[in-house]
Amino acid sequence: MNEKLDKTSQNAMSIIMLAGDAREECKLAYDAIATQDMTEAQRRLSLADGKIAKAHQIQTDAIQATIRGEKQDYNLLFAHAQDTLMTIYSEIIVAHQLVKVFASLDARVKKLEERDG
Repeated sequence: MNEKLDKTSQNAMSIIMLAGDAREECKLAYDAIATQDMTEAQRRLSLADGKIAKAHQIQTDAIQATIRGEKQDYNLLFAHAQDTLMTIYSEIIVAHQLVKVFASLDARVKKLEERDG
């Protein structure tokens, strides 16, 4: 990272990069869901969960530093990072729900096929 960036900006860039990596894994999970590959979808979501957890920890550390009284100036880049983090976290939550929905539908279809088979 650029050594001229202050700590808050460095943290913001870390959050943005980790969240971006999580979004890519989430997108790959959506692709796997679309092809009914729930094992791959779960694997990708697990990777996304790990990345988003690291990004969230950076944010949590910054919030806790503020609570301890450490001065932190407003930083637009950090505000953007928080927005990015929460948006992608929401996407991951939706992807987890889609895995559940499609797995349930698949089980119902299999039961019907066995019954009618």
